[in-house]
Amino acid sequence: MGKITKEIKIGNIAIGGGHKVIVQTMTNTKTENIKGTIDQIRKLEDVGCEIVRVAVPTMEAAEAIRTIKKSINIPLVADIHFDYRLALASIENGADKIRINPGNLGGNERLKKVVESAKDRKIPIRVGVNSGSVEREFLEKYGGPKPEAMVESAIKNVRMIEQLDYDQIVISIKSSNVMDTIEAYKMISNLVDYPLHIGITEAGTIKKGTIKSSIGIGCLLYQGIGDTIRVSLTGDPREEIMVANEILTNLGLLDSGIEIVSCPTCGRCSVDLINIAEEVDRRIENLKAKKKVKVAVMGCGVNGPGEAKDADIGIAGGKGEYLLFIKGEPIKKVDENEAVDVLIEEIKHIISC
Repeated sequence: MGKITKEIKIGNIAIGGGHKVIVQTMTNTKTENIKGTIDQIRKLEDVGCEIVRVAVPTMEAAEAIRTIKKSINIPLVADIHFDYRLALASIENGADKIRINPGNLGGNERLKKVVESAKDRKIPIRVGVNSGSVEREFLEKYGGPKPEAMVESAIKNVRMIEQLDYDQIVISIKSSNVMDTIEAYKMISNLVDYPLHIGITEAGTIKKGTIKSSIGIGCLLYQGIGDTIRVSLTGDPREEIMVANEILTNLGLLDSGIEIVSCPTCGRCSVDLINIAEEVDRRIENLKAKKKVKVAVMGCGVNGPGEAKDADIGIAGGKGEYLLFIKGEPIKKVDENEAVDVLIEEIKHIISC
């Protein structure tokens, strides 16, 4: 257990205060495209998204929030830049949280209007500082968007809201540089008690971005830093949710879900393990498990029931056939062509019990 931060409510979800780490993402549809945005959010809900954020660059997008909210089941966050009127309209139309950079709203009077509106509706404000949005004064002071610059910028913006007598705040200070992000969050974790939204911004493509995000987010969570996570990838936002849940699973921070382990293959392997493991991985994506289930897909007897005996269920390859095993105990042999179907049916049985 890491540092216990202040509890903040976002719709019907609580973050901080010792609650579990919450997974979120952002749509990549035009928010003005109400049907497309709703369809995407529903798909995100299906893979485990718990909070979703939408871009609000226009008044039409702010007004779309009212309709979108009625058709989804998770809290909705409005992402605002520069125009305080968009923040006011998003709050009026039912956003559960707004994401702003207080310093770019055009002055304290405009910020005051936004904070007062958020206070009236009892919705939190996420202060978002990225390496690309640090004020010039801090860039010059520290010689660029260093961790110290991001932290000082975030603290300045938080104090602006606190001075308006509001403390329902979430903080993010992301960089595309993994080590800078880790250092910045470590620093700010020692300075504030607000919940932290963590992630590596602009992490990149699915493959490389997954690696960067797993290192950065994983290191922070292992140190007990972070209350909600967003994996930022260039691609389908469903991929972000699946990667986020894999990070949480492997850190032991989820009490449900299906984990798959498979051996790397070698010269002993006499079955088509690579394709079979990938097929199992695809077919468990949409299975809902209310408890932890560990599934093993192994290539031979050496890496079979013995090495994967802690798995709840698994298969180990032989010559054109697989051995089905449960908790390391052999159950039966199945033909290679039927192995995946048999395994999936057994998994469904386990998660239904």
